[in-house]
Amino acid sequence: MFSGTFSIWHWLILLLIVIAVFGTKKLRNAGSDLGAAVKNFRSAMREGENEASAAKPAEAIEGEAKPVSKPSATQTSEQKN
Repeated sequence: MFSGTFSIWHWLILLLIVIAVFGTKKLRNAGSDLGAAVKNFRSAMREGENEASAAKPAEAIEGEAKPVSKPSATQTSEQKN
């Protein structure tokens, strides 16, 4: 039934049907809404990264003590012997 891939003619006919059903104004509005959503998402991701990078040095300054790491399994077995 659907052998092979779609050719350019299939895509053009599909595009014409979509334009006929929805109209160019609705498609233009949907495109601009999608673009605005992507732009807002990107700016929110940048803000989140900036907040995360700004919070890491502040935590180190507040604590003033370096965190003590847990000994590894080989270190604990050596200490038992």
